[in-house]
Amino acid sequence: MADRTAPAPAPPSPRTGPGAAQRPDRAVVRDALGVGVAVGLSGFAFGVTSAGAGLSILQTCALSLLVFTGASQFALVGALAAGGNPFTAAAGAFFLGTRNAFYGLRLSQLLALPRAVRPLAAHWVIDETTAVSLAQPDRRAARLGFTVTGLTLYVLWNLTTLLGALGAEAIGDTDAWGLDAAGPAVFLALLAPMLRTATERAVAGLAVLLGLAFLPVLPAGVPVLVAALAAPAVLWFQGRGAGRTEKGTDR
Repeated sequence: MADRTAPAPAPPSPRTGPGAAQRPDRAVVRDALGVGVAVGLSGFAFGVTSAGAGLSILQTCALSLLVFTGASQFALVGALAAGGNPFTAAAGAFFLGTRNAFYGLRLSQLLALPRAVRPLAAHWVIDETTAVSLAQPDRRAARLGFTVTGLTLYVLWNLTTLLGALGAEAIGDTDAWGLDAAGPAVFLALLAPMLRTATERAVAGLAVLLGLAFLPVLPAGVPVLVAALAAPAVLWFQGRGAGRTEKGTDR
C-alpha cells in the first residue's frame, strides 16, 4: 500500500512539460547580467536629462529609487524640461508605466513567489526583468533570471543616475553641451529592438506622427497622451481588416 504521508509530486511548471530541458544557472546569470549592465548604464543619461530639466540631485535620485521604470522617468523629465505642467507630465509617465501592471499579471503566474516577497518583487517588474524571465524554460530559471536582472539593473541604474546628476550639475548648462538629447536618444535605443512585428512598428510610427503633429499646438506633456492613442487605433484598423477578409472568404 502506498504511503499516504508521502508528499505529492510537484506539478510541472506552467511553461514546460515534465521532460523539459533545464538551463544551467551560469547561462541564466550571464544573460541576466548582460541585460542588467547594458541597460543600467543608461541611468547616466537619465541623471543628466533630469538635472537639465531643473530637478535637484535629491529629486532625480528619488525618481530612480522609487519609480524605477526608465521610459516613464524619461517621459516625466522630458515634459518638465519642455515647460509642461507637472500634473500633465506625471499623467504621461503614469500611462507609460501601466504596462508594468500587465507584466505583473503574467509574472505572478510564472514566478509564483511567496506572498511575503511579492511587494518587493513588484518594484522590479519592468521590461527587462520580464523579458529575461519569459525567456527561461522553467520556473527556477525564471526566478533566477528575474532576481539577477532586477538586482543588477536597480543598483546600476541608481548609481549611474547619481553620477549623471552630479556630472550635469558640475558642467552647468547641459543644452550648451548637447546633453539635452541624451534622454531621447537612449529612450529610442531601448525601444528600437522591441519593435519586432509589423503591428509594433505601425504603433510606434503612428505614435511618432501623432506626437509631432500635436507638439506645436498642445501644452508640453499632452502630445504624449495623444500618442498613446496609436495602439488602439492600429488594433482597431487591423480588426476591421481581418473582419473584411473573413467576410470575403465566406462569400
